Amino acid sequence: MAEQRAISIRLDAEARRALETLMRPGRTRSEAIRHALIDAAGRRRTAELAAEAEAIAADPDDRAEMAEVAALMEALREKG
Repeated sequence: MAEQRAISIRLDAEARRALETLMRPGRTRSEAIRHALIDAAGRRRTAELAAEAEAIAADPDDRAEMAEVAALMEALREKG
């Protein structure tokens, strides 16, 4: 079993309401908080990857390299 570690946090009114909402499906406080942390981390990672993809797509050198690779792949496909 993975190591579990207890933490304590102070919740303001907005955070308390959010926690209550997350607990509505029948989750405990701990389950709701764990789920929210994992969900938030996943959304952040998705946003970071999207930003990285946008940066690559906007880079002229990367775009040229992608075009070269695509042309090479097409030439290989045509040779069969």
